[in-house]
Amino acid sequence: MTDLETQHATLQGEEEKLTLAAQRLQAKVDAFRTKKETIKATYTAAQAQTRIGEAFSGISEEMGDVGMAIQRAEDKTAQLQARAGAIDELLASGALDDQSGMHKDDIQAELDRLSGGTDVELELQRMKAELAGGPSGGQQAIEGGNGQQQQSQQPQDTPRFDKQ
Repeated sequence: MTDLETQHATLQGEEEKLTLAAQRLQAKVDAFRTKKETIKATYTAAQAQTRIGEAFSGISEEMGDVGMAIQRAEDKTAQLQARAGAIDELLASGALDDQSGMHKDDIQAELDRLSGGTDVELELQRMKAELAGGPSGGQQAIEGGNGQQQQSQQPQDTPRFDKQ
């Protein structure tokens, strides 16, 4: 029996050693897990800081793509503005025909020129009244001046009928 007791005591000692080893191993596993999570969090934070730094400095691919898209849009806008200006210049110089029907034909240009002559006619009437002299001539000149102001306030597109 002593042999059995010796074996039992030996086994209990082994069990205690194994229990201590298991506890130490569990502590190492826990420490490893904690260290792994810490490293993972540090890596994620470093990644975020890098992305923020790249975004602010403009060296990230995403920001570069956005910058290139903006530059392309600005270039295209400048091209279209230059093209529109060139077309306007060609239309104004007569090198291109205006197909929209919005340009003035010869008849409209002549009518516009003649309607501009009404101011000259009013000025001529005023001068004739001044040459006629006398208070009534001066009065007509004043009235002609008022009539001129009233007529100049009328829209240019409406026909004018002078009463005589």
